[in-house]
Amino acid sequence: MKHPNEYSQLIALTLAGSREAYGELYEATIRDVYQTVHFLVRETSDVDDIVQEIYIQVHRSLEQFDVNRPFKPWLMGVVMRQIHAYRRKRWTHLRMVKKVEQTDLMLEHDFTSDVVDRLSNRRLLASVDRLPFKLKQVIILHYLNEYSQEESAAILGIPVGTVKSRIHAALQKLRQKPDNHTLFKGKVEDLHEFQ
Repeated sequence: MKHPNEYSQLIALTLAGSREAYGELYEATIRDVYQTVHFLVRETSDVDDIVQEIYIQVHRSLEQFDVNRPFKPWLMGVVMRQIHAYRRKRWTHLRMVKKVEQTDLMLEHDFTSDVVDRLSNRRLLASVDRLPFKLKQVIILHYLNEYSQEESAAILGIPVGTVKSRIHAALQKLRQKPDNHTLFKGKVEDLHEFQ
């Protein structure tokens, strides 16, 4: 993880026209961005396009970035907005396709082994994936990307209390699954002991 001052220097150089600086900024952040998008977007074929859109939007919005604020939470805010835009567009498309075809669509489900390794348990990952999107979002930000509740709230543009209640609700849902009772007994540390 880069020091905040290094991000500021890279941002200043990028705004001055340095492609190399933007390349370094990309390299310093791509892993977290890619993992987050891959985990929140079921259609793996769309992940690369979304990531590309994120970095186009970051480049366009960099001038509005307040250098007195931390860069990574700002970046995750861009990531979440692009995922929301994608989901809205995808939902509209799916509704149109469904009306035309009059059939149920099966959504493909896949995860990178990198994400699976990070959470170190496929069953736990599958349980998190079954959570409603709003709950899954806060779990991914807080546990996978290790953002504080305050940072997660800023990224999502919601109150801290809402983040706390969503984390609580998500953990309650994870605990309620019959298969998860024994699973989480030994894997509680994977989600920081479900707080």
